[in-house]
Amino acid sequence: MNDHRRLSQPLTVQQAVCNSPTLARLAELVQDSNNRLKAIESLLPGNLRAAVKAGPIDGDSWCLLVNGNAAAAKLRQLVPLLQAALQREGWRVSTIRLKILMGKRSY
Repeated sequence: MNDHRRLSQPLTVQQAVCNSPTLARLAELVQDSNNRLKAIESLLPGNLRAAVKAGPIDGDSWCLLVNGNAAAAKLRQLVPLLQAALQREGWRVSTIRLKILMGKRSY
C-alpha cells in the first residue's frame, strides 16, 4: 500500500501566532514591552538609549535589559521617573527591574 502523505506547507510566523493562543499572548507581551520602551525613550539620556532594550513583562513588573554595569547604575537613578511616566500613560507598572547583559568574554 502506497502511503503518499501530502506535506503541509510551512506556516509563516504570523500564521503560527494566529493559530496558537500561547504564541499570540507572547507576541502581545513583546509588543507591549516594546511600546513601553518607546514611551520612555525620550527620558533616557542619548548615550544610554542604545544600552537599554525592552525585556519581559511579568504582571505589573517590567524588566529592562541593560548593556553593562555602568549603564545600569545610571538607569537605576531614573527608575522612579520612568515608572511614573509609564503610569501616567496607563500602564500598571509597580516595579521596573534591571537585568545586566554581560558581553562575551574572551579567555
